[in-house]
Amino acid sequence: MNRIKSWITSTPAVFGLSLLVGAAGFGAARATMSRNNPPATLKMADANEGSSRNSYAPIVKAVLPAVVNISSSKVVRANAESSEEMPFFRQFFGGDGDGDGSFGMPEPQDHREKSLGSGVIVSPEGYILTNNHVVDGATDVRVTLSDKREFQARVVGTDPKTDVAVLKIDASNLSPITVGDSSKAEVGDTVLAIGDPFGVGETVTKGIISATGRANLGIEAYEDFIQTDAPINPGNSGGALINDRGELIGINTAIITHGSGGNQGIGFAIPSNLARTVLDEILKNGKVTRAYMGIYPQDVTPGIAKAFGQKEPCGVLVGGVSSNSPAQAAGLQRGDIILEVNGKPMVDSNQLRMTISMMQPGSEAKLKVVRDGSQRDVTIKLSELPAEVAENDNQSGDEPQASAGVEVANLTPEIAQQLNLPPTTTGVVVERVNPTSPLADSGLQKGDIVQEVNHQPVRNVSDFRNAMNKNAKEPLLLVNRGGQTFFVTA
Repeated sequence: MNRIKSWITSTPAVFGLSLLVGAAGFGAARATMSRNNPPATLKMADANEGSSRNSYAPIVKAVLPAVVNISSSKVVRANAESSEEMPFFRQFFGGDGDGDGSFGMPEPQDHREKSLGSGVIVSPEGYILTNNHVVDGATDVRVTLSDKREFQARVVGTDPKTDVAVLKIDASNLSPITVGDSSKAEVGDTVLAIGDPFGVGETVTKGIISATGRANLGIEAYEDFIQTDAPINPGNSGGALINDRGELIGINTAIITHGSGGNQGIGFAIPSNLARTVLDEILKNGKVTRAYMGIYPQDVTPGIAKAFGQKEPCGVLVGGVSSNSPAQAAGLQRGDIILEVNGKPMVDSNQLRMTISMMQPGSEAKLKVVRDGSQRDVTIKLSELPAEVAENDNQSGDEPQASAGVEVANLTPEIAQQLNLPPTTTGVVVERVNPTSPLADSGLQKGDIVQEVNHQPVRNVSDFRNAMNKNAKEPLLLVNRGGQTFFVTA
């Protein structure tokens, strides 16, 4: 499926509105005009009636002053290479130049790039939450309030991995929004999206929460989106997603457009709990620090659950444990299944990743783990996410599956070196995956190292074939890819 995920910032635009009136209608109106018609008696609505009508107006009226328009700009430096045109193009600029090598061509010019977005005032001190991509690289950021006051804003800090930015304005008489608990948001809840789409002015749209915990969309490094069908469009980036009590539960961030560039009923908002954590970290430390456990987590598929003797797929499988990590120090092992963290059930690898990342380095994570069919408790003292791991964003691991239909070769020290693996690495190297087998859709690929089959070490091709023949229909393979291990099964 071709999907286009779009930021929802906007560039300034001018829109024309046309009113179409049929000529025949005017003719009919002229035919019935008369100065002798009796006066019309209209029944006018009582201004006091309808005060109890079903309306979101009181909620919107209270929240609108907290939603702001953000205008940012940055200087884009001209690319010097753009002036080095091919001779074929130089002929259109005339002559052989004027001695400076320009051939009469215009020099590339720096230009200022502008964008529009939205933001939410969250404190009377003037702190504003918005998206990082609204102000990324900006040299000038201006905030316009609902009462038309305009302020120069300071970027206090940003977290590109969650696309959250914190701004500050020096202003009085602000009306901050009430920040709600996004963990209590449920599918089907009514929500309102408030922002400044296309720069036309404050706009309110209504919908429901379509899903929670949306991840693996490729939008951010850390994803835990609230999905909504409330119409949001370019310019809504950084705006508020509120519940029916007027509480902020999300920061509108992205939409899926399918190439249209506009709303398709699939929008995503950063949960308020995540945004609040980023805000607290930036104000406290000047940056966001994330906790680190040091494992390669995998979702537990039905096949993996069966292979590990689980009655149902639940928890998160430990595909590998990093050397010198908190997990290794605590005794966590490859093949463990993490059921809970601090009493909270773990549904999938993304939830575990988000849970750990939002904890403080130095804090303890109390895990309920299944190992060899029995439950045990493991306490891990978390450390700070190392810079190299943060840069690679490589904590989640892949989730391929495997079955029969693979050709392997003995792993030699020379092959291991070519694959950037230690020469002492053991196993067999995958040479070919049969395109007609279930393995073709599983993710196992050429160059992977199979190190175990059904928990039995594989040292050579003979070991691999014997192990596969014993359980060819439902093998459980331990795979090493670039130094990261994970399990795959049919």
